[in-house]
Amino acid sequence: MNSKQWAELLKYASPKSILVVNSENRVIELKCPFNVEVKHDIGMSKKNDVCQVTSVKISTNMTTVFIINGEAYYYYHFYILL
Repeated sequence: MNSKQWAELLKYASPKSILVVNSENRVIELKCPFNVEVKHDIGMSKKNDVCQVTSVKISTNMTTVFIINGEAYYYYHFYILL
């Protein structure tokens, strides 16, 4: 991905919120901090722990990353709690 493509993508990305689809098929914006539940043991967190996402980033391989307690984790390790 070249710098122009990155710039275009980042125009729509916010480090302080994430868009999700709720159970009613409506798109809602969750603003940081929001809570997530750990799917399996990862880092210092154990399965079923509830953590707070303080920031949202995008990795260089285009994967959403949650910042939790100053550490970066891929989104797919968590359930987003609405």
